[in-house]
Amino acid sequence: MGLSHESAEVLVSAQGLVKRFGDFVAVDGIDFEVRRQEAFGFLGPNGAGKSTTMRMLGTVSTPTEGKLNILGLDPTTDGPAIRSRLGVVPQEDSLDTELTVRQNLSVYGRYFDLPRDVIKERSAELLDFARLTDRADDLVEPLSGGMKRRLTIARALINRPDLLLLDEPTTGLDPQARHLLWERLYRLKQSGVSLIITTHYMDEAEQLCDFLVVMDNGRIAAEGSPSDLIRYYCTREVVELRFGRQSSAPDEAKMSGIGDRVEILPDRVLVFADDGESALAAVSERGFRPDSSLVRRATLEDVFLRVTGRTLVD
Repeated sequence: MGLSHESAEVLVSAQGLVKRFGDFVAVDGIDFEVRRQEAFGFLGPNGAGKSTTMRMLGTVSTPTEGKLNILGLDPTTDGPAIRSRLGVVPQEDSLDTELTVRQNLSVYGRYFDLPRDVIKERSAELLDFARLTDRADDLVEPLSGGMKRRLTIARALINRPDLLLLDEPTTGLDPQARHLLWERLYRLKQSGVSLIITTHYMDEAEQLCDFLVVMDNGRIAAEGSPSDLIRYYCTREVVELRFGRQSSAPDEAKMSGIGDRVEILPDRVLVFADDGESALAAVSERGFRPDSSLVRRATLEDVFLRVTGRTLVD
């Protein structure tokens, strides 16, 4: 499925991108484009090829095959020039915990040969952006996880990048910290910074991303905006039915004709329908008596599980 996103300047273009490690194919011929002032997301189960793709985008891993253009440059020959215009937020914070918050920004700014007065000015702006001004002279070690994550993002912005790569930006954070980080990233996008995000959180992808690529086994299984993906792969609503005993749960044949699609899971039955209440009434009319029922809107998680399957990947 290919759903076009709005026309804008292309910052990243990949065609037939492949990455092999010996006989193992981690990324298997993918095509995508990332546009200016866009939040572009990679979704996929563990081992799908997301992190490998991000390493190629960060120019720390060379493609085995295919074409990759980043900011109008070739990463195989122009790596340093590309990296000077990138901001990278890795999965694990790599802050210097023995330095203060402000010193972490200053040291990182020197990597880009920025003048001291520029570093000082930008550090003040970024501390305000990250809501860390009052902790500027505190050591990093005692900061909360959310504060450390905001500092890592602030540090990645010291060179005023055109493109910010974020690998699982909110993993391990509590809900309040996640929502604050989302608000900061939304502000960044509004200011003109383009974002490329990998995430396991479906709500995060729905909140942040304008365009998504769902990867599975190194390939692109689906792509489009969150709303387009939901519309294409799901119905408007989903009815969740739970039955106390497995023996009392209906099989798929007995549910035939209710809604557009029925999925029988070990712990519940899902009915996909544009009108959830009508589907629930039809369930009752057929004599089924679930212990509990819930009508909800379809989500990106429904799309993700349909496209990549429900089998756990370690």
